[in-house]
Amino acid sequence: MFEDPDILTFIRTLRDYAGYDFSNYSEKSFLRRAEKIMMDYKLDIHGLINKVKNDRLFLEKVVKEITVNTTELFRDPQVWHAIKYRILPRLASKREINIWHAGCSTGLEVYSMIILLNEMGMLHRCHIYATDLNTDVLNTAKAGVYSYRSISEFLENFNKVLCENPYNFDEHLVVTHEKYFDINKVKDTFKIKPEFLDKAVFKKHDLVTEPNPFDVAYDIILCRNVLIYFNTILQNKLFIDFWNYLDPFGSLVLGIHESIIGPPSAKYEKKGLIYNKKVF
Repeated sequence: MFEDPDILTFIRTLRDYAGYDFSNYSEKSFLRRAEKIMMDYKLDIHGLINKVKNDRLFLEKVVKEITVNTTELFRDPQVWHAIKYRILPRLASKREINIWHAGCSTGLEVYSMIILLNEMGMLHRCHIYATDLNTDVLNTAKAGVYSYRSISEFLENFNKVLCENPYNFDEHLVVTHEKYFDINKVKDTFKIKPEFLDKAVFKKHDLVTEPNPFDVAYDIILCRNVLIYFNTILQNKLFIDFWNYLDPFGSLVLGIHESIIGPPSAKYEKKGLIYNKKVF
């Protein structure tokens, strides 16, 4: 827990002036980002506190920089293989499927899911929801426009997930990038094709303080590489929240370096990289 009185004052100021409670964030992660902000703006902790109190635009910048996260196209192909071959087949008979990307960042994970569902012939039955605290990354996600140079290295993941089957090496599929993306290397643009832009609902949401943002039961919740920024108390709270939000036998997908430990682990059955909800 945070012990430095100046950092505690900074956290209370953010809570009082912006409504966001960072008291249960990972101390190491929070301090690293606070130090970067002070360095970038040439402020000490007292100057930082004073500026967030008196400059609303700066306050919003600080919140966004503290909560910044990254995402990739088909990040960690082994996770997507588990979704493709372990989770989605179990949902094939459902008339409606609800999927929530919690902490969606710029939306590349969301579009990865849309592409996979389309290839499996399931997209028309899916309601895809995506949330993040940062409005800037949400705006990027809604537009679906990225820098080609920042995306190009991840196109190999696209091939690994959609064109390879690790469970049946005799099967080899061909899915072209052009089916889903408009790519202009000269202009350095990588755009999601228009027909896939309206397949997800994006919404600002604070995982820490706000309840289920769409008030539905989810078949899949993906919260990947978000919980590493929270301490154990907050992680455990969210694991319980996710369990409550999941449909019976729904699945939770975390980052490959994240895991459920402690009391909440009794509510899930771990299957490789997937946590399936237990029903009592």
